[in-house]
Amino acid sequence: MSSSLHRLRPVWAGAATDGTAVQLALDEIGTPLSEVTFVVVDLETTGGTPAECAITEIGAVKVRGGQVLGELQTLVDPGGPVPPFIQVLTGITSSMLVGAPRIDEVLPSFLEFARDAVLVAHNAPFDVGFLRAAAARTGHAWPGYRVVDTVRLARRVVTRDEAPNHKLSTLAALFGAAVTPNHRALDDARATVDVLHALLARLGPLGVTHLEDLATATDPVPQEVRRKRTLADGLPDAPGVYLFRGPHDEVLYVGTSTTSLRTRVRSYFTSSEKRSRIQEMVRIAERVDPVVCATPLEARVRELRLIAEHSPRYNRRSRFPERMPWVRLTSEPYPRLSVVREVRDEPGATYVGPFGSQGTATLALEALQESFAIRQCTRRLPLVAPAAASACALADMGRCGAPCIGEQDQHGYGEVVERVRAAMLGDPAPVVAAHAERIEALVDQQRFEEAATVRDRLGAFLRGAARAQRVGPVARCEEIVAARRADDGGWEIVLVRHGRLAATARVDRMTDPRPTIATLRTTAEHVAAPVAPAPAAHPEEADLVLDWLERPGVRIVDVVGTWALPVRTALGDVEPAAAIAAHAAAVLGRPAPRPADRPHAEAPGSVDLTRHAAMPRTA
Repeated sequence: MSSSLHRLRPVWAGAATDGTAVQLALDEIGTPLSEVTFVVVDLETTGGTPAECAITEIGAVKVRGGQVLGELQTLVDPGGPVPPFIQVLTGITSSMLVGAPRIDEVLPSFLEFARDAVLVAHNAPFDVGFLRAAAARTGHAWPGYRVVDTVRLARRVVTRDEAPNHKLSTLAALFGAAVTPNHRALDDARATVDVLHALLARLGPLGVTHLEDLATATDPVPQEVRRKRTLADGLPDAPGVYLFRGPHDEVLYVGTSTTSLRTRVRSYFTSSEKRSRIQEMVRIAERVDPVVCATPLEARVRELRLIAEHSPRYNRRSRFPERMPWVRLTSEPYPRLSVVREVRDEPGATYVGPFGSQGTATLALEALQESFAIRQCTRRLPLVAPAAASACALADMGRCGAPCIGEQDQHGYGEVVERVRAAMLGDPAPVVAAHAERIEALVDQQRFEEAATVRDRLGAFLRGAARAQRVGPVARCEEIVAARRADDGGWEIVLVRHGRLAATARVDRMTDPRPTIATLRTTAEHVAAPVAPAPAAHPEEADLVLDWLERPGVRIVDVVGTWALPVRTALGDVEPAAAIAAHAAAVLGRPAPRPADRPHAEAPGSVDLTRHAAMPRTA
């Protein structure tokens, strides 16, 4: 039968019928199903397993946009007799195959016929399995076709009320196929073409309109979710931020993609999205607003800022940065430790953090109190203790010098405070030593739960101190300009002011980046100096910026101010086990275990990162 068969164009293949041409915008370019070339294939074989059986007939129909482009049909000599029950089923006898070509002669023709097409079959694993096995036996490379299984598509859109099963003959009768399946390859392939078109027509209203949609068309996704797939239509194929908005234009959820906004948003309407609260959000959403960004770093930063601005109810992280607590060493005659929500400009005050929760900050505070004989009372003490003052139990236990009753003068107490400040700002070794000793004693007494609590205190302090020591220098730095080679050979340029991303840009490999850098420095956001160690941005934004600045290949173009870290800091070992192991090695006089890579630690004293400045060169 020739390709001049009259077949109805399916709904999904519809084009303009008024004679007018339609040109898609660049951000709408995809692969519409009407433009996809399908090769629908069916095989007859001597049995059910490719390892033991062989192909006896191949039938294939090439279609695009509802029109048949060509057909291929041939018998194949299996190299042996056809089992009797197969002869009865298909009508293909051993005598019919005498003189037929062998599979090594037929397969090249089929591979050429199906080149650059999407393979379609009813129960595709069977047919494709035989073809792959034949390619392996004859030494032909399998092209790696995209494969569509009409059985799986039918299970998605044909209910048991409509059809008792999903056999090809049942579906062909249901959809009124022009050809009745009869276990001959070409007729079955022709029937499968009509079934395919009918299934795609049903999938269209569910959002399956492009080739990319077929990859997830059989996912067990509720129809009300899959219909929302159209929200991704028209989104740009670029990095950026997306905002799901609800019925009253409220922001429900903010997310980011460092590669393609369209691809990322589409994933919310497939079975790969398992989060129940996000599935609920998708059901409510009515549109998606994109914000295209120049670089992946900008996309991540904008996501944080938009979450902080809108506090979307379906975002769980970073909604309330102002609630992140700090541990403060106060500025008063007899300083003490406290948990606060704000870093203030107080001479002599010292901070570590911020912490993710009040509980974690309290653990860090307790770690310092366990390590040093600093007072734990909360009242403000006068410079001279009143005559009627009394000390608390900590003084009797030797854990406080009791300045409240004059047992310790300001100078003596000040020495304790300076040791606390040194541990907060630099080397945490005294805190590690005190906790290592305490853990060892508790383990010897088999008080393991208490030892775990002590470990958690140490970990909370180390992570809080490391964060403050890492972010503080950048928060004090007026401006940092850096550049990094992009994958395409161009440059990603970043300008940071007081830990906040003030500007970013991308230039191609043929463009000198220096004029762009000059423009960024002139037009970048003005950022007021914060009270360090707090940055002038969300703390997680400062972390993102630092992660980018410390990536391999980043070149420091210029630094206004000083970006430096002391060598001995909490950054060396932020996990309690590693810190205690390093302490034990030091006590025994052994070389300390090699810490994780610390990009700024080079030599004793203070390491000035501006020494590494290097102007990027144009390609």
